[in-house]
Amino acid sequence: MKFRFLLLLVLLFMALPAEAQCAMCRAVLENEEGGAAAKGINNGIVYLMIFPYLLIGGVGYFIYRMKRSKESGN
Repeated sequence: MKFRFLLLLVLLFMALPAEAQCAMCRAVLENEEGGAAAKGINNGIVYLMIFPYLLIGGVGYFIYRMKRSKESGN
Protein backbone atom coordinates (compact mmCIF):
# COMPACT_ATOMS: atom_id res chain seq x y z
CA MET A 1 0.00 0.00 0.00
CA LYS A 2 2.81 2.42 0.82
CA PHE A 3 4.50 1.62 -2.49
CA ARG A 4 1.35 2.49 -4.45
CA PHE A 5 0.96 5.75 -2.56
CA LEU A 6 4.61 6.64 -3.17
CA LEU A 7 4.31 5.78 -6.85
CA LEU A 8 1.17 7.90 -7.15
CA LEU A 9 2.91 10.79 -5.42
CA VAL A 10 5.93 10.58 -7.74
CA LEU A 11 3.77 10.42 -10.85
CA LEU A 12 1.63 13.30 -9.62
CA PHE A 13 4.55 15.65 -9.11
CA MET A 14 6.59 14.55 -12.12
CA ALA A 15 6.83 17.46 -14.51
CA LEU A 16 6.39 16.83 -18.21
CA PRO A 17 6.86 19.47 -20.87
CA ALA A 18 3.55 20.49 -22.45
CA GLU A 19 2.51 22.71 -25.31
CA ALA A 20 -0.83 24.10 -24.14
CA GLN A 21 -1.79 26.94 -26.45
CA CYS A 22 -5.10 27.43 -28.17
CA ALA A 23 -5.09 27.84 -31.95
CA MET A 24 -5.47 31.63 -31.89
CA CYS A 25 -2.72 32.15 -29.32
CA ARG A 26 -0.39 29.92 -31.31
CA ALA A 27 -1.07 31.86 -34.53
CA VAL A 28 -0.33 35.20 -32.90
CA LEU A 29 2.75 34.03 -31.05
CA GLU A 30 4.32 32.20 -34.00
CA ASN A 31 4.89 35.56 -35.69
CA GLU A 32 7.08 36.77 -32.83
CA GLU A 33 10.83 36.22 -33.01
CA GLY A 34 12.61 34.47 -30.15
CA GLY A 35 9.54 32.80 -28.68
CA ALA A 36 9.90 34.30 -25.20
CA ALA A 37 6.24 35.33 -25.01
CA ALA A 38 5.09 31.91 -26.26
CA LYS A 39 7.13 30.17 -23.58
CA GLY A 40 5.70 32.49 -20.92
CA ILE A 41 2.14 31.82 -22.06
CA ASN A 42 2.75 28.06 -22.06
CA ASN A 43 4.11 28.21 -18.51
CA GLY A 44 1.13 30.27 -17.36
CA ILE A 45 -1.38 27.84 -18.85
CA VAL A 46 0.32 24.85 -17.25
CA TYR A 47 0.45 26.72 -13.93
CA LEU A 48 -3.29 27.39 -14.08
CA MET A 49 -4.00 23.73 -14.91
CA ILE A 50 -2.48 22.55 -11.61
CA PHE A 51 -5.20 23.92 -9.33
CA PRO A 52 -8.17 21.82 -10.56
CA TYR A 53 -6.07 18.67 -10.13
CA LEU A 54 -5.11 19.71 -6.61
CA LEU A 55 -8.75 20.38 -5.71
CA ILE A 56 -9.95 17.05 -7.08
CA GLY A 57 -7.07 15.26 -5.36
CA GLY A 58 -7.96 16.91 -2.05
CA VAL A 59 -11.63 15.93 -2.35
CA GLY A 60 -10.61 12.37 -3.26
CA TYR A 61 -8.31 12.21 -0.25
CA PHE A 62 -11.04 13.35 2.15
CA ILE A 63 -13.49 10.82 0.70
CA TYR A 64 -10.87 8.10 1.10
CA ARG A 65 -10.21 9.19 4.68
CA MET A 66 -13.92 9.21 5.54
CA LYS A 67 -14.46 5.73 4.09
CA ARG A 68 -11.40 4.41 5.90
CA SER A 69 -12.53 5.85 9.25
CA LYS A 70 -15.98 4.28 8.80
CA GLU A 71 -14.41 0.88 8.08
CA SER A 72 -12.13 1.03 11.11
CA GLY A 73 -15.00 2.23 13.34
CA ASN A 74 -17.09 -0.90 12.71
